[in-house]
Amino acid sequence: MPVAENTYQRSDLKPQETLRIALPEPNLRLEQDAEWCLVETPDGWREIRFHDYAALYENPGLYERLFYDILNCQSPSTVRSLLEEYAREEDVSPSDLRVLDLGAGNGMVGAELADMGAKTIVGVDIVDAARAATERDRPRIYADYLVADMTDLGDAERRRLEEYRFNCLTCVAALGFGDIPPLAFVQAYRLIEPGGLVAFNIKHTFLESRDGSGFARLIRAMVEEDILAVSCKMRYQHRLATSGDPLEYVAVVGSKTRDVPDGLPG
Repeated sequence: MPVAENTYQRSDLKPQETLRIALPEPNLRLEQDAEWCLVETPDGWREIRFHDYAALYENPGLYERLFYDILNCQSPSTVRSLLEEYAREEDVSPSDLRVLDLGAGNGMVGAELADMGAKTIVGVDIVDAARAATERDRPRIYADYLVADMTDLGDAERRRLEEYRFNCLTCVAALGFGDIPPLAFVQAYRLIEPGGLVAFNIKHTFLESRDGSGFARLIRAMVEEDILAVSCKMRYQHRLATSGDPLEYVAVVGSKTRDVPDGLPG
């Protein structure tokens, strides 16, 4: 199994202790949802797929070091900057935002939103380990954090979210690859008040006509049917692949005009 090794200091370990990460050799080009790394544990080297979020989150600092320090992920800061600029243009104070952070993970985006000035941020993720990691690493970022399947919300879960009267939706580095299907995005979108701000990103190939995930049809229909008013759509480098090649995403920022009706393509 070809690997290229990175070593870094973990803040929660003693000074002499390090957590060692090994990445595939650059000439081993993997599909994005098949990428992996090796992490040295007390029991030996452990292989972890990048989309095995529970395994990533259980190691303090691993997610940040892997994606942000080593693979140079730019998405939380990029989407935050575009959202902040749009809010300023619309004369919306960040402190007035009531944000639903869909696919909240371990709170990286929540921290950006809090730094921007948002006071009410609620996270939703389908992975229990994501909430546990947020409580461990970024306590008090979220006013609430719900572990739930947005395609199958219970009545109590829906009421719990509706009480926040969200006027902003964020979803960063979570769409596509089956992590958050189109229907889950639609259900979250329906929780946002008309006129609310919307900011998300997605791999650029998922917005192309040949995409089979449904997102291309959904987003196109939302724009054409005047459901989503797009202010900015920007293509940028999300992060590096393990091969060193850039992974390009599209960030979309705009506002909700009306709810997504049943039967819209997606």
